[in-house]
Amino acid sequence: MPTLYAYVSRGMVRSEAAEGKRRSRRYRAEDVRALLERKERRRDPEGVVEGALRWGAPVLESGITLVDGGRLFYRGRDVEGLVSEAGIEEVAALIWTGDAGLAVEIFPGGAEGLSPRVRGTLRTLEGLPLVELFQALLPVASAEDPVGYDLRPAGVVGTGARVLRLMAGVVGGGGEGRTAEALRRGWCPGEPGAAALLDAALVFCADHELPVSTFAARCVASSGATPYAVVQAGLAALGGTRHGGQTELAEVFLDEVAGSGDARKVIAGRLRRGDGLPGFGHPLHPDGDPRGAGLLRIVAGSLPGSPAVGLSGAVVEEVEELTGELPTVDLALATVARALGLPAGGAVALFAVGRTVGWIGHAIEQYASNQLIRPRARYVG
Repeated sequence: MPTLYAYVSRGMVRSEAAEGKRRSRRYRAEDVRALLERKERRRDPEGVVEGALRWGAPVLESGITLVDGGRLFYRGRDVEGLVSEAGIEEVAALIWTGDAGLAVEIFPGGAEGLSPRVRGTLRTLEGLPLVELFQALLPVASAEDPVGYDLRPAGVVGTGARVLRLMAGVVGGGGEGRTAEALRRGWCPGEPGAAALLDAALVFCADHELPVSTFAARCVASSGATPYAVVQAGLAALGGTRHGGQTELAEVFLDEVAGSGDARKVIAGRLRRGDGLPGFGHPLHPDGDPRGAGLLRIVAGSLPGSPAVGLSGAVVEEVEELTGELPTVDLALATVARALGLPAGGAVALFAVGRTVGWIGHAIEQYASNQLIRPRARYVG
């Protein structure tokens, strides 16, 4: 205990009074973990790297995203502020080049039509989930794009813009306009105001440091593969139930509550069965995911009378009261999808389109480093 108190007095471990317990205090678990990691790095550097690949110490340098003090920053710009003044094109320009003002040059004509070959392939794949459609069409588009092999920064920026247009075109059928407007045309043509909400969701999803999909994307980029392959790798990892699949699980959770009409009963049942509460609690954000909170505020402001907003609000209130957990971006995306009536798979597809911006940004960094990501394995056979 004296050691703990010493760390507290030096500001290395934060503490707070324990509610309802006289003279008792609670200590920030992430601060304690950080101290342990520093100690472990000194004692066993190799072991720390092994643990870091699961969750822990940073393993790569990046100048794109900072997660700090419960806030999220892209290139030093607070994402909460960016959402109110920029769309996904400006954020792409910021992440890819450091200058949001270059969006007009990078995306001069908005969304474009799909090529005849891509359209033909799309017809044969009718019925596939959107994320899988993206994965299937990227090699087709890559085969038609010899400039995609140009891995210099300006070349990758151009390819990134074409990839983003491809995804928007798959949903909205191509045509003029921005990415969010193309998504709106394809998903909710009767909701002219939905583009702003979709744009906000895209911006919140653009990057989040080094989740598994971004790490996979950087590994592929480190091999010298094209940006099309980089995005394919990101999409493959995003589809797993421990990453983007959490968004779909959050949709199922909301469906359960809507069907029952009793949020507390559904939550209690899930806790009793050990099913978990998808869309709540993020280890990187112990005080709440700023993306989830921010996007939920925007959808509530955009569609205040929506039953989906009311449903989500009731679930958030009950989960916080029962467990103390706060909503993540997955629940917010599920709420947006429900409020706008997006088709099945729409929420995770929205996530994928936004995160493509981050994957391309990380590819640019990795190409510039000219280093192959090649960790070693400890043989235990």
